[in-house]
Amino acid sequence: MPRQGKHSGTIEIDGMILDMNKTILSRNGSEIHLTPKETKLMALLMRNVGRVVSRSDLMQEVWHTEYLGDTRTLDVHICWLRQKIEDNPRIPELILTRRGQGYELRV
Repeated sequence: MPRQGKHSGTIEIDGMILDMNKTILSRNGSEIHLTPKETKLMALLMRNVGRVVSRSDLMQEVWHTEYLGDTRTLDVHICWLRQKIEDNPRIPELILTRRGQGYELRV
């Protein structure tokens, strides 16, 4: 279960700590620098760990839009996040695609 860190700008789950203010994800003793959009995406996934977050919820929360005609922007940002945090981005184990539903963070 995610928990807010000592400072309100952090989220911590299973050894991963997201510092929203510094846009840094600490994992396995290393710091991963994220863009502001990647940080928002990761925060939303971390707050809903183990649950599928719909594409529309991700688009609304991160890009403040309800337009779902083109979600390639979302897919590209998920791809960038995977490249930064997955051991093998081609076979993701943390950020999983749930076809027709959205994305799920597993830890």
